[in-house]
Order: sequence, then structure tokens, then C-alpha cells
Amino acid sequence: AFRTFRFSCLKMICGASFAFMRYYYDLHIHSCLSPCGDNDMTPDSIAGMGELNGLDIMALTDHNTLKNCPAFFKAVKRHGIIPVAGTELTTAEDIHVVCLFPTLSGAMEFENVLESKRIKIKNRPDIFGEQRITDENDNITGYDDYLLINATALSLEEVPQAAEEYGGVCFPAHIDRQSNGLLAVLGFFPEKPYFPFAEVHDGEKAAEYAEKYSKKIITSSDAHYLWDINERGAYIELDCGRENAAQELINYLRGAV
Repeated sequence: AFRTFRFSCLKMICGASFAFMRYYYDLHIHSCLSPCGDNDMTPDSIAGMGELNGLDIMALTDHNTLKNCPAFFKAVKRHGIIPVAGTELTTAEDIHVVCLFPTLSGAMEFENVLESKRIKIKNRPDIFGEQRITDENDNITGYDDYLLINATALSLEEVPQAAEEYGGVCFPAHIDRQSNGLLAVLGFFPEKPYFPFAEVHDGEKAAEYAEKYSKKIITSSDAHYLWDINERGAYIELDCGRENAAQELINYLRGAV
């Protein structure tokens, strides 16, 4: 299936054309910290699968937490992947929104804010699954004792500004799904907050949703198992080298490029 969303291809500067670099991506991946994530979804295994699949940029986006992002950032260095720190945040309205950050420092500052907005309900590992915190070598260093998949106290309108304060950007997750999708919950895109981008899980629906809702669409896996992670298909094109790709990605998703 054709799953590519083309952001842009050429830029004119002083009369000269410069080809943008193509980056294959997956911006929505869960680790073993998400209760619904398989225990084999360790940061290093995720990065290794991304390398096998030919990906350039990967974002770790556990439910309502970024605690495994430090291990992920260390692990990807061994696999040649550009890391993006993120989370799949559940709003007070029970809508899933992907929040992404170009730097680990900004992401972990946002983690502190998000932690204060969580509604603490004891996890039941026998029902929901373990919530494993690991290091870059797949060693378990701890557990999150409180359930991560329930709604937070942050409203949909509050989330974009909260993420932007720490250099991040956000967009509605899997709008083509009934479970916790913005369209499934609200039935429409609100005027505020304005989202220039939205995510679909099924890349074959990208063109349909882009036209119907006048949105730019990205396709990510929402992977909970290693075999779910995107193969080399969906890509973006950015006018920068690898060292600046994470920041330029955030700028583009924010509409600043």
C-alpha cells in the first residue's frame, strides 16, 4: 500500500534548487512501559527493529509518560536512528494526542508537568499488564505503579500550549480509529486548538482524510509489538542534515517551516 505523505521536495534559495533529505519515520511507538505494550518492546529492541526496517527517525510515545525516553535516546545511538521523545497523552475528554519533543531535556521537563496531571489509580498488572521502566540495555530498573492509560486532567485545549512551553508539538492520534480518536469522541475538528497535522493508522486513508478535513496527514504505526513498527514506507523531506532533523521535524509539524 502507498503509505507515503510527501511534505516537500525542493527549496529555492538565491535562484538555486536544493533537494531536501528524505527521512523514513515512525512517530508513534509504545515500549514495555505502556501497559498494553509487549514486554519485548524494550528501548533497545525498538531501535534495533527500526534499523532492520530502514527507518531514520523514531519517536517513543508511551501512554501518559516519557520515563523510558532517556534509555531510548541512549539505545538509538547504537542503531543509527534519530530519536524523538514523545508521549501519547490522554486528554480529560479521553482523546489521544501525540506530543513530540526534539530534545530529551525538554521532554523530561514536560514529564514533570504530565506527572502532576495524572489521575493516580493503582495499576493491576494481572489485568492491564506490567509497566516496565528499563535502561538502554533492556534491564528493568523499575515499574510505574499507577495505571498509565486513563485520562489525565489536561484538556484538549490545554495540551498544545503545555507542549510548546517545552519546545514540543502535538497532533491528534489515529483519527481513523473509533477508540479514543478525536473524531470518534467529538465528531469534528474544533476551531481551537488548531491542529495543522493529524495522524492516521491506515496509510491508505491518508488522502481521504487530508481532503475531507483539510489537514496534513502523517502515518505512524501505534506499535505495541515489534512486528507492528513501520517498515521503510512513510517519509518526510527536510532541508537539513541528521543533526538537526528532530528540531526541523518539530518545526514543520508546528507549521513554522
